Amino acid sequence: MPTYTFRNKDTGEVFEQFMSISELDVYKESHPELVQQPSAPFIGDAVRLGLKKADPAFRDYLKSMNKANSKGVTKSTINYD
Repeated sequence: MPTYTFRNKDTGEVFEQFMSISELDVYKESHPELVQQPSAPFIGDAVRLGLKKADPAFRDYLKSMNKANSKGVTKSTINYD
């Protein structure tokens, strides 16, 4: 279920509300004083997206696993970076 950001028109308070998409319309109708704020969607894991590098110790562990199990394979399929 997504998290939605709302701003109160009267007080200016900004807060997040966790609810399903079907609950969103009912919530907005029952709270006319609130305005939904645009927010960035949650895309995924920063490491898998390449935005953040894996820990160097983990990469060293992958290298040692590859070296111990290579059995003559010349090209590794493990990406260390």
